[in-house]
Amino acid sequence: MADDDLDDVAAELYALTPAEFTAARNARADRASGDAARAIRALRKPVVAAYAVDLLAQAGALGEALELAAALREAQDDLDAAEMTRLGRQRRALVAALSRQAADLARDRGVAVSAAALGDVESTIDAAVRDDATAAAVLTGRLVRPLAATGVDPVDLTDAVGGSIPGIADRPARPPAPRDDLAERRARRAAEKALREAERAAADADRRLGRVEAAVAKARERAGHLAERTDELRAELERLQADAARAEAAVAAAEDERTAAAEGARAARRVADEARRAVDAATRPSGKGTGE
Repeated sequence: MADDDLDDVAAELYALTPAEFTAARNARADRASGDAARAIRALRKPVVAAYAVDLLAQAGALGEALELAAALREAQDDLDAAEMTRLGRQRRALVAALSRQAADLARDRGVAVSAAALGDVESTIDAAVRDDATAAAVLTGRLVRPLAATGVDPVDLTDAVGGSIPGIADRPARPPAPRDDLAERRARRAAEKALREAERAAADADRRLGRVEAAVAKARERAGHLAERTDELRAELERLQADAARAEAAVAAAEDERTAAAEGARAARRVADEARRAVDAATRPSGKGTGE
């Protein structure tokens, strides 16, 4: 039996619950013969955790997790610690959410997922996010047992899948990126970062220029207003100076008039005094007439 044929049969069988699997597998093997029958009968019943993950894969619910896996690997290649921290938090939240979804799918089909099995589901999904080969195994939807990633050694995929794993030979699933490619990506990211910083600096400079131009326009407007006010005050000063000069002339004229009036008053008093003495002399009795 060709691998593709066995994989098709296995896909049908692993869509069944673990309780249904064995009888269905044996019935299918009985309908085959020779190597095909032996290959089908060799398919192992999945444990509950693996069955729950298979349901998740068959539902096509792992796409977001694998996109996140690619972003994590790129951040690791580029040594972007901040991005790795952010994506790590996102990975943990996504793995937990997908694990709950897988358990719900299993329970909907009458398969209870214990706390221990749920931990194995999380471990398997987390391994798929961390490792390309594990992701390929999980995406078959024919997982037999749970998987775990140590972060050091490759995930052990021995007898982990019923049938073949497309695109996976032995190991490694994803060869290290060539240094030239890595250097090019880092150079591109550095150039993109420099471009973003330059664009931000240009935008900041444009905003500052706008603020300065507005300040200049305001200062020019105020200077024009003050110049007009200065002209008005200068004209007013000239009018006041002319008024002051006229007032001083009037004061001088009044003082001259006062001086003349004072002289006239003194002369008039002298005339009056002389007239008073003449009157007094005329009205004084004569001594000669009295003695006779």
